[in-house]
Amino acid sequence: MTNDVQDNRRPIAARSAGWAQRSAAALARGAVTPNQISVISILFAAAGAALLLWWPTPGGLVGCALAIQGRLICNLLDGMVAVEGGKKSALGALYNEFPDRVADSLLIIALGYAVGWPALGWFGALAAALTAYIRVFGGALGLAQSFRGPMAKQHRMAVMTIACLIGAGELAWAGSHWALQAACVVIAAGSVITCVTRTQGIARQLTAAGPSC
Repeated sequence: MTNDVQDNRRPIAARSAGWAQRSAAALARGAVTPNQISVISILFAAAGAALLLWWPTPGGLVGCALAIQGRLICNLLDGMVAVEGGKKSALGALYNEFPDRVADSLLIIALGYAVGWPALGWFGALAAALTAYIRVFGGALGLAQSFRGPMAKQHRMAVMTIACLIGAGELAWAGSHWALQAACVVIAAGSVITCVTRTQGIARQLTAAGPSC
């Protein structure tokens, strides 16, 4: 693994977990490709979004939380199969980014509709996509890509997962959606803040490097 690949790889603690390493090794030995795993992550996100929209019951919310975790496991394993498993492809960079943007948008937009705030859901999805754009733009400038928060992908999905689990209990006992509404606001606002922090980080590095021309 080159230093460039390491610098532009999202730091994930679970990557060193035994179950993750065993799973990635098993997948690497099989016929499945990292790009296929990336596409499967969209299917998990679509399932979670569908549960939010069309089965907004306590069981549906728990199912959505599980679907989100399935999406994240795919996001973990596709990179491990590609890098540690030696199955990188010429299109890997595309599959590493584009399915993430689709999965994020499906879940965040569905969250907005589920709580009756579709405009905020669309805004949150746009802000989430912009955080990734700024990260990749920093890489295009020759800088190490910044995965800082406070609302990077793993943070957005953690907020949604916790909100769905709390929301399931809340819906069963009180019939309300305060947890989901709070998650919608936190994701949108946190993504905007993340855009600012990442842009500031790029600006500091460019300033430290001096004039480029």
